[in-house]
Amino acid sequence: MPLHVSPAPAPALRSVLAALGSPTAVREARTPALRSVQGPLSPELPLPVHVLEQITPSSDAPQTRLAGWRFLIRSGERAVAAADTMLTPDGWAFSRFFEGPYISATERALRQAETVKAPYQPRLLSVPGLYMLTLWLHQDVEADASVGAPAPADLLIPLAPAPPGIVAHRPHRVADLLPMMGLRLTSGLSAASATASAAASAPLLTTG
Repeated sequence: MPLHVSPAPAPALRSVLAALGSPTAVREARTPALRSVQGPLSPELPLPVHVLEQITPSSDAPQTRLAGWRFLIRSGERAVAAADTMLTPDGWAFSRFFEGPYISATERALRQAETVKAPYQPRLLSVPGLYMLTLWLHQDVEADASVGAPAPADLLIPLAPAPPGIVAHRPHRVADLLPMMGLRLTSGLSAASATASAAASAPLLTTG
């Protein structure tokens, strides 16, 4: 089933095109692949990047916020880098070029998503507390891609590298994966709190 990719805000796309057309921006980017490419580059497959801010058992839905729009930068048939944009007081602006394992993982997850029978709107969901990025397949293909939270029946495909214990590129229903992520986040916070408490109560060592 073809994915319903939402168009990015026009100023966001223009800012990426301007950066690609700037020799200085490309030369100074920490992306060797981007600097070494011969031939035209094009930003494609814009995906809104949402950040998961909170998962609580008492809330009806997880709390998310839009962090920006991400474009895959293609050279011929392959993506060689990605470009992030961010919302500033003056509107959408280019943020950075980057490369790494999430580029190929995003392409792989999108190919996986196109084999699913139901139609979906693709987004990215970042979970900073777990150092985790997922392809979020939203069921409401007509929804505004810049807002909203994962619905229980939406699908999440963890991108590689995934956190320990979570298998990359295995689709999960939000209702199944979110509780697991919530437990990991809670246990991580508890461990950090216990470490901080132990450090605060430890006696000070003196010399002399």
